Amino acid sequence: ALKSRRGGSSSPAKHLSLLPEDRLRGGGDAKPKKPREKSKTKSFRAGLSFPVGRIHRILKERSAGKRVAGGAAVYLAAVLEYLTAEVLELAGNAAKDNKKTRIIPRHIQLAIRNDQELNKLLGGVTIAAGGVLPNIHSQLLPKEALAKAAAAPAKGG
Repeated sequence: ALKSRRGGSSSPAKHLSLLPEDRLRGGGDAKPKKPREKSKTKSFRAGLSFPVGRIHRILKERSAGKRVAGGAAVYLAAVLEYLTAEVLELAGNAAKDNKKTRIIPRHIQLAIRNDQELNKLLGGVTIAAGGVLPNIHSQLLPKEALAKAAAAPAKGG
């Protein structure tokens, strides 16, 4: 027989079992569990398409301090989503102007370089297979074409 610290004898049936199967069984008066709500992502809560959780993880990995506020990832995801939508809209317009249905790097290049603010933001960026903006310096144009272009508004006025 086992002796307790108080000196009385105790049977093994009185002690709670520490075996996992006994703990998992549960008691008879336990409340029935409510069905678990479907988990909502941070992106869904913020109303964004970009992955807030992934951006938060990357911010933590790359920053010197490992603590990053939750709102920082939401804000950055919103900014990235806005910029992406802006570039895609302008590139889609450029593709439509060229009578194409698919956006290629050339359309992205034209969209960025023709927009003043995006050009300033992405000024040092090279887009592979983007080409350059069509531009001929005025001094390289033939003299007759310049004379006709300058004379036409003067005669009409």
